[in-house]
Amino acid sequence: MTNPTNQFKGIITYPITPFAENGEVDIKTLTTLIEQLIIDGAHAIAPLGSTGESAYLHDEEWAEVAQASINAVNKRLPVIVGVSDLTTQNAVKRAKIAEKAGADAIMVLPVSYWKLTPDEIFNHYATIADAVSLPIMVYNNPATSGIDMSPELIVQLFTAIDNVTMVKESTGDIQRMHKIRLLSHGELPFYNGSNPLALEAFAAGATGWCTAAPNIISHWPLKLYQAIQNNDIELARELFYKQLPVLEFILKGGLPTTIKAGLKLRGLSAGTPRKPLHALDDAGNKKLQLLLQTLEECA
Repeated sequence: MTNPTNQFKGIITYPITPFAENGEVDIKTLTTLIEQLIIDGAHAIAPLGSTGESAYLHDEEWAEVAQASINAVNKRLPVIVGVSDLTTQNAVKRAKIAEKAGADAIMVLPVSYWKLTPDEIFNHYATIADAVSLPIMVYNNPATSGIDMSPELIVQLFTAIDNVTMVKESTGDIQRMHKIRLLSHGELPFYNGSNPLALEAFAAGATGWCTAAPNIISHWPLKLYQAIQNNDIELARELFYKQLPVLEFILKGGLPTTIKAGLKLRGLSAGTPRKPLHALDDAGNKKLQLLLQTLEECA
């Protein structure tokens, strides 16, 4: 398969999944949000990741969000749809739906109830890859999946499975990225999935930054990427440390919770996260508002 880095690079933005007051998915607000993310300069849109509460949607809702997101982008940018599920069978089902809907790639996070062996993880990806022709982004995020894939296993997936063409690394361990680059001889594009690691990840050779931050701080991640592309390291460092307090806050507070709170502060009500998640409390809202105001004053 052709190396995907020309298509998937830069700031890959993860929208939340909005809910109406009755608890149903709010497609109108989702469409509004995606339009704004495109206007703000996102390089790709990635619905149904952890930020999009994919794990809390039933199959019909998931399919509705996937199709609505692809329709909203309308081929203006690449769309990477998260198809992760507890079972291989349902992940394959979702991968096929995403492909039929017009996705440009899929992102797969192996989710564990029972601890999976490396062979089980490999076969999970191989089965999904056999079912579709789309490029697959391997997603390593042990904090949400319960599985921590080693750099050796990730590179094995890339080497042995044609559709596996890229990896999103979210452990927050910069050495993982260095090792992936070393083991793959620089051939496996890797993407940073840990917001506070953005500057280090780009310095390590990351092709892009997978982030929900642009939902609430719009241009800041893009400015950082542009500075990196221009090899302006001093500006990149300045931009990164200005936005770091917000990046750390939204990660610590949980992405669906903090991003939805931030959107409400920005004037776009996207509902509350689906239970068992809670909305951000009053103290958290006040702190987030202060962080956003401080960042605005730095612009």
